[in-house]
Amino acid sequence: MKIMAETLISNSEKVVLTFINALNDEDFTTAGKQLAPGMKFDGVMGSRDSADAYINDMKHMKFKYQVKKVFADNDDVCLFYDINMGNATIFSCGWYHLVNDKINSLKVVFDPRPLLEKKD
Repeated sequence: MKIMAETLISNSEKVVLTFINALNDEDFTTAGKQLAPGMKFDGVMGSRDSADAYINDMKHMKFKYQVKKVFADNDDVCLFYDINMGNATIFSCGWYHLVNDKINSLKVVFDPRPLLEKKD
């Protein structure tokens, strides 16, 4: 489901949702344009210290996001979403912090057990 930019109340939301829609479309050029070069990613399963490293990972993983709820407070945007990771769809929360209209940091939290459990 694409979120239409016209209905947004802040530019920060527009940047983050443009990023998510681009990832869903596998348009990694547009996704990368939403990130600050030194963007920091912290997640349950690892971290990255640059936009290039993050986008390279996304090119391989090709996650799909279904946004459930958007919260915004100036340069901070929080999303609740389901992330389809191929083997499992995980309910997650992402906290995006923007500097100069670019995503400068992203922290993602979720319960990793469905990814770690052995399939019989």
